[in-house]
Amino acid sequence: MATVVFYEKPGCANNTRQKVLLAAAGHTVLAKSLLTEKWSASRLRDFFGTLPVAEWFNPSAPRIKSGEVQPEGLNESAALGLMLADPLLIRRPLMDVDGERRVGFDQDAVDRWIGLASKIPRENLEACTKDHAAQPCPVGAR
Repeated sequence: MATVVFYEKPGCANNTRQKVLLAAAGHTVLAKSLLTEKWSASRLRDFFGTLPVAEWFNPSAPRIKSGEVQPEGLNESAALGLMLADPLLIRRPLMDVDGERRVGFDQDAVDRWIGLASKIPRENLEACTKDHAAQPCPVGAR
């Protein structure tokens, strides 16, 4: 089984569920805060591979939901600059297994990459599950 360095937003319900799935499959999860990690543009860029720039972003981030940041119109340099200044914009989790880095948690893709318990039902573990109008995240936590 793999050791997964798992960059998360502490307190995020989906990140917690993702870590539980990884552990249930026998992986060791080393959780780190995405928000307090010291990122460089090149190190952060490694997680995105060949994904289009717009897919690097957390669609639930307040600045994206408000329309202030529009990922579709950004180039790599501008996107990385925004993310370094505001890590809430980064799609999560970021995962590193033996130097191979990935972003997001598509269960099928993670299963093909490092393996997940096959009997676990597939669900969207990236979409925020909170009704922010009824139960908002703590300030700065999205």
